Amino acid sequence: MTATPGTDRPAPPPLALPDLARLQKRTSRVLMAGQVLGGLGVPISIALAPVLATEVSGTEALSGFASTASVIGTALVSLPLAALMTARGRRPGLVLAYAIGAVGAGLVVLAATVKNFPLLLLGMAAFGAASSANLQARFAAADLAAPDRRARAISLVVWSSTLGAVLGPNLSAPASRSFAGTSIPETAGPFVWAAVVFVLTGALIAVLLRPDPLLTARALAAPEERTREGHSIRAGIAAVRASPRARLALLTVAVSHTTMVSIMVMTPVDLGHHGAGLELVGLVISGHIAGMFAFSPLMGWLADRLGRLTVIGLAAGLLSVAALLAGTAGPSHGRSALGLFLLGLGWSAGMVAGSALLTDSVPQAARAAVQGLSDLTMNTAAGVGGAAAGVIMSQAGYGWLNAVGASLLLPMAALALFTARRHPADPKGVSG
Repeated sequence: MTATPGTDRPAPPPLALPDLARLQKRTSRVLMAGQVLGGLGVPISIALAPVLATEVSGTEALSGFASTASVIGTALVSLPLAALMTARGRRPGLVLAYAIGAVGAGLVVLAATVKNFPLLLLGMAAFGAASSANLQARFAAADLAAPDRRARAISLVVWSSTLGAVLGPNLSAPASRSFAGTSIPETAGPFVWAAVVFVLTGALIAVLLRPDPLLTARALAAPEERTREGHSIRAGIAAVRASPRARLALLTVAVSHTTMVSIMVMTPVDLGHHGAGLELVGLVISGHIAGMFAFSPLMGWLADRLGRLTVIGLAAGLLSVAALLAGTAGPSHGRSALGLFLLGLGWSAGMVAGSALLTDSVPQAARAAVQGLSDLTMNTAAGVGGAAAGVIMSQAGYGWLNAVGASLLLPMAALALFTARRHPADPKGVSG
């Protein structure tokens, strides 16, 4: 048995196609179970992060810094996590990320107890590692998938986040009450639950994600792709530069996520300006989350059947219509709700098709590095967009915020049309 390139571990034995199909199904089931758990840990806590930040800092002006620290942590850990996966496989990278997230949740609880705001920000940054693990899991699902089913494999992992995304915020209140009468502040209670969830998720991945899908995919790759030189972040950047379709995929994921985040974070504020109560705001955001996750299998099926570029075009269209509806809704809460639902649906189309196209468009050896670069770019852009959204909202209004969000889609749509004409298919990928 030979060693897997880029590691000192033995490579798995060659697999027949039926065995490979069974392994892919088993890998997908494990990743989906991990997403249900891990996807529950983040929303259950993040809903109360601004409240906790206000309590610890003593001022509402700093309430947004906790969520911002989490987004920054998610972005910062993306490349180190990709480097670890590149060297050692998906399993150790995902397990470490959930472990860091659990430690971060513990630091948040400690910071809330001793009223230390810098420690709270540090904990929230580490907490963001769990979000990075949730994002990277979608790529792990594609490692062993056939090219014509790759988008569906990614979409199923994205879809499995639905349960946690919907239930998480609703569990925040009981998680808080469970620590009533203890030395732990009630607003920090959900972070204790999150730490336990992340530990369980990491244990599940460590025990059941075997054999490692990335190492197995490398062992099955063509001989010319089995080089140590291809397993580096530098090689990943070179792979993106060399592939027009990879550049489009990177732009699609970043723009779709930034547009969605920028509009979504200010929608509750706009709804409040037009008389919406908390219950209505909650319903609108729930509809938005349903659009993001519940229909991702449909987007995966479309991306595999119609092509990645077609669904990227669909994403640009959905996001543009969403911005138009939300930005012109005014006091029409139904129009706002429809706009936010389509915003989530457009995000789903862009995320699934962009992630699949990115995996298609680079050599197998460089995929983990490129995928980490994608998440770094996506989260950094969204962090800037979310911060800028508040400024635009306060200076120009919600309508102009949506107009700016829609304008971000123009270079994505233009590059998609250019790529479809000049580079209609990648020899190693799926036709557009």
